[in-house]
Amino acid sequence: MEARRPNNKNLIPSGNPFPSITIKHFVQTNMQPFSDQELVSGVLQGSSAHQTALYRQFSVPMFRVLLRYAKDKSEAEDMLQDGFVRVYRDMGQFRGDGALGGWIRRIMVNTALSHLRKQRDFVRDVPDFNVFESKFHTEEDFASNLDAQTLLSYLQRLPPGYRTVFNFYAIEGFSHEEIAEQLGISIGTSKSQLFKAREFLKKILNKSFIS
Repeated sequence: MEARRPNNKNLIPSGNPFPSITIKHFVQTNMQPFSDQELVSGVLQGSSAHQTALYRQFSVPMFRVLLRYAKDKSEAEDMLQDGFVRVYRDMGQFRGDGALGGWIRRIMVNTALSHLRKQRDFVRDVPDFNVFESKFHTEEDFASNLDAQTLLSYLQRLPPGYRTVFNFYAIEGFSHEEIAEQLGISIGTSKSQLFKAREFLKKILNKSFIS
């Protein structure tokens, strides 16, 4: 039997879209957590119960990822909404080679990039990184000493280009070659954006200590 196309209309719950979902919640509402395969199969069959369960299981962790790319909570919420529409629409492309959560995360990050690319001067290309090169290699990675909430609050104050490259390199673990390919920029631009992001973060950190 041919799988029904997931119903995307009014799929995202209204009101607060980020409820705190726990195992206790599932028990109280007589819902048992589904496996990845059960979620995928149910969504492809158009099951509203599986669509809702997928959202409840992944909305909070994905929202936390998107907060690092967005300038504030409101922008992250918009990204999340659009991201889940893409998840439901493209569920048939999930092949089960890895965890469902990892596949959803990639869609969310790509959705964030789509939002950010619409902003003026998202990432401004530079022809050469030589002016930063020597200082870049000796710079201390101070961000590793910050707790997650503090780092998030600092990241949201960065310009979008700085914020995106920093996320890709320092948190997602991408190389400058991979970042350049993802964003359609030069490797030198990726390096300069990372350098400037770290300098910006250091200034914010220094000000917080002074104040």
